[in-house]
Amino acid sequence: MDEIEKYVKGIIEQRNHQSIADFEGYSPVEMQVILYDPFCSDSPIQIRKMSEKDYDQIPLLNQIKFLYQIIKDEGELQLTKKGFLSTKTVQKLYNEGYLKDDFIELGISKLYKEENVNVLTLTRIIIELSQLVKKRNNKLSRTQKGEEIIKSDHLLFKHILEIFTLKFNWAYFDLYENEEIGQLGFGFSFVLLNKYGKAKKSPNFYAQKYLKAFDFNKDQNDGFPDNPENAYTVRTFERFLEYFGFVELEGDGFKKPKMVKKTALFDKAIKIRPHNSAYRK
Repeated sequence: MDEIEKYVKGIIEQRNHQSIADFEGYSPVEMQVILYDPFCSDSPIQIRKMSEKDYDQIPLLNQIKFLYQIIKDEGELQLTKKGFLSTKTVQKLYNEGYLKDDFIELGISKLYKEENVNVLTLTRIIIELSQLVKKRNNKLSRTQKGEEIIKSDHLLFKHILEIFTLKFNWAYFDLYENEEIGQLGFGFSFVLLNKYGKAKKSPNFYAQKYLKAFDFNKDQNDGFPDNPENAYTVRTFERFLEYFGFVELEGDGFKKPKMVKKTALFDKAIKIRPHNSAYRK
């Protein structure tokens, strides 16, 4: 009985470490790491250290740094009664030009309230979740943790990336029914971009590979907002990878981007290890 049990365990172990085509050659064990511990030392995904000039190319990172500097200059930054950034701060932060809002740029909306500018709400949420600042009596002020992290662009980038991917809810700004699409297994999008991103490709190319790998049930309704391909594209490309400067998107205004291509910055920031059949976790 012991020999049979040992044999069965060996077969299971072997299958768990076999390369799977739908996983772009990674094994089920490796995909478990990509899913649940994407930034650990054994993960196929590793964050590289870059030059100072490279960090200057990350829009969200620099918008967060600028907001941190505003808080530092003020000592304490007073928020509105509802906990939003004041009009003065909104104007100052947005006009730096790190992240733009289509409605404002096209003159459909006016730059006035934080509630009307998602990229500013995102910045405030991330800086609070990151514990670079603390909120007390409706005021933001720096933390000791923040003062240490802000000294190193590499540590700050790594920290913000982890907060954005692991703590912030990507479904916060949309109405898509499935809240997991895009964020669950986001590391697999890194794998796909690393492998295919040198050439321009349709967002649906990536969406279909992602949805197949994680076995999301495709919604037969092709309309907004419950199309899973659209949910993946918006959350992954428009509101994640572009915010970090990892992709170039080609499109027409409010329409879904037609083509996606990785930037040189992505390869500088993210290292992807290929499948390793000898990997053990």
